[in-house]
This record gives sequence, C-alpha cells and structure tokens, in this order.
Amino acid sequence: MNERMDADQHEAGRYEICLKGHLDGRWAAWFDGLSLSRESDGTTILRGPIPDQAALHGLLQRVRDTGLPLVSVSRMEPDPAERPVNEPR
Repeated sequence: MNERMDADQHEAGRYEICLKGHLDGRWAAWFDGLSLSRESDGTTILRGPIPDQAALHGLLQRVRDTGLPLVSVSRMEPDPAERPVNEPR
C-alpha cells in the first residue's frame, strides 16, 4: 500500500450508516452526536464525522447491539467548506 492510502484509512471522515428499521430518537445520544433520521422507506440513517477507524469499528459494534440489520456504510465526501485550504481540489 502507498503512504497516502494508509493515511486515508486512519483519518477522520464523514460517514453515512444505513440500518433496516427505525430507531427511536432517544438512541441519538448513544451514537456520539451523529444525526439520526428515520426515512420513509423504513430505514434509519446515521450521519456525521467519525474521528478514525477505531471509532468507526466501535460505532459499528453499537449498531450491532441495536439488533437492526446493517444495510450500508458509506464514507461521504467532505463539504467544500470543510476542506483544508492546502488540499488539492
């Protein structure tokens, strides 16, 4: 693996996690400040920043503990306003 790829695997990122079923809003605090939205298609979406891969794995363990099936985990592109000034576009 190249150095950039290794760095990408350990850097903070924004993620979207989709679960089959609806979680009650009271679960939001359990997911460390991620936004929680219940979609009309019967899924729950968790969105927000996750500091590193270790935190992502811990979050996925919490998802497992809810008992809802995991549909997807997606890393989202950062908003242009969040991109560092020296990062190429």
